[in-house]
Amino acid sequence: MKAVVQRVTRASVTVGEEQISAIGRGICVLLGISLEDTQKELEHMVRKILNLRVFEDESGKHWSKSVMDKQYEVLCVSQFTLQCVLKGNKPDFHLAMPTEQAEGFYNNFLEQLRKTYRPELIKDGKFGAYMQVHIQNDGPVTIELESPAPGAATSDPKQLSKLEKQQQRKEKTRAKGPSESSKERNAPRKEDCSASSGAEGDVSSEREP
Repeated sequence: MKAVVQRVTRASVTVGEEQISAIGRGICVLLGISLEDTQKELEHMVRKILNLRVFEDESGKHWSKSVMDKQYEVLCVSQFTLQCVLKGNKPDFHLAMPTEQAEGFYNNFLEQLRKTYRPELIKDGKFGAYMQVHIQNDGPVTIELESPAPGAATSDPKQLSKLEKQQQRKEKTRAKGPSESSKERNAPRKEDCSASSGAEGDVSSEREP
């Protein structure tokens, strides 16, 4: 699941000539649902969106408050094009969840937002409709969110970060090759006069012209 979250001073959705949703200060969420998304990814995204700190606090400190902290509004718009992959210059959407499945999944997402936050502050567009989305981005501030890949060992952000760091250390170790201590163990001793002139660590004067 992917989401683009924009901090807004106002946002609205129009279908045809009719405005069907509008919010004031808050966030506008464009949501792309993938084929593999499950309830686990849905809950992760709801938690991230509502707790994302994109607002300032009472003292003016930036990145301190979430939309729930400030009691601002949320406008959600389903946007399957976020699951786009390019084939040359042509967008391809085979990774997006099919419409008949995605509508129920999206409605479940909205329901979970309303259960977690104040339902009257959660607005949405019209699923599957051709919409005009009017966004007045405040800042501008735009944050991209992506849920952990389905099948990941954990959805705990702290644990995921720990696992990522461990993997990065392993990759760095492999890239560097044998460790210095390993090289020292394998290198011939200086007092070993039988070491060949081509051996690693050989410092004999035979190399001098």
